[in-house]
Amino acid sequence: MFQDSPIYDRLISERGDVPLQVRREAERVSRELEFVMQPLNSFGAPPVERQPHPGAGWQRSALPPGGRL
Repeated sequence: MFQDSPIYDRLISERGDVPLQVRREAERVSRELEFVMQPLNSFGAPPVERQPHPGAGWQRSALPPGGRL
């Protein structure tokens, strides 16, 4: 990626290859997420078909927890 780049080579030698470490960690987290998000096939349960519905996902509440009404 960075050919003939003494500054990049020096940073790698001083700090380590941070982009490579981040890539590896992202791949590890992705593999773990794939595993935990699989249906419960390993327990003999039938696969669950989840249908997305409107309004699914993150929503901000109007008041913080413990707020006044």
